[in-house]
Amino acid sequence: MRQLAGIFALDIAAYAVMSNHYHVVLYIDKKSADKWSLAEVIILWEKLFRAPSLALRYLKGDTLDHCELKKLKEVTAIWRERLTDISWFMRCLNESIARQANAEDKCTGRFWEGRFKSQALLDEKALAACMAYVDLNPIRANIAKTPEDSDYTSIQLRIRSAITAEQPKSLLPFVGDERLSMPKGLPFQLGHYFELVDWSGRHLDPRKRGAIAENTPPILERLGISPEHWLYLNRNFESRFKGLVGSVEAVRKACNLLNKRWAQGVHDCQKFLSYPSSQLN
Repeated sequence: MRQLAGIFALDIAAYAVMSNHYHVVLYIDKKSADKWSLAEVIILWEKLFRAPSLALRYLKGDTLDHCELKKLKEVTAIWRERLTDISWFMRCLNESIARQANAEDKCTGRFWEGRFKSQALLDEKALAACMAYVDLNPIRANIAKTPEDSDYTSIQLRIRSAITAEQPKSLLPFVGDERLSMPKGLPFQLGHYFELVDWSGRHLDPRKRGAIAENTPPILERLGISPEHWLYLNRNFESRFKGLVGSVEAVRKACNLLNKRWAQGVHDCQKFLSYPSSQLN
């Protein structure tokens, strides 16, 4: 997964690999892909698939005539688009896993149950809720007791790197709260996110009663999400939201851009991810 992210114009924000499925939160870095040269696109594509002789000739420095160069630009434009496409990322990832699994089981045929499901995270609230939901998968499944013990998760990798005051190079970094001239990265402070995930993990058991708002991480106040709603999201994020996820304002704006009249799950977006002043039309 991390190797593919180094080829595609995609950054991994969070992931959790479970025994029979996995979750991954991705950031599409189209701006970087648009800056790739013709040679860079070919080199990246060659790491995944065999490039035609025309592309290899270009890399060797051979002179191409006008028609050949035009054809190469048309082909690399398709490759550039695919290298920013989550569907192509998932295709490469799932195919490699399926081949390895079938080889181990000495069988052939379909490995995955169906096509992957995806959700568009439209704002900070949706991003934070989805990332924490993913990072807390092992704790929710009672496989691990703490984030640092949650094997095959981004939170464990981040914690191990933080011990040496670093952030993992294979993951999208935390760059602090959202602001002007903000560098590429997650719009939260790393320490606040650690605190949030740790606090959430301690309160995920629905059988536990008590004052869950006590010692609430400050990031929830900044995001405008109540502790009760936050913990509900961390137990039910995947089942409650379909497609577009964010505040009602963000969902409405996305619907306009996509020429959609309505988005499934908008009432849950209103309830759990919108400020109290938000009203549905």
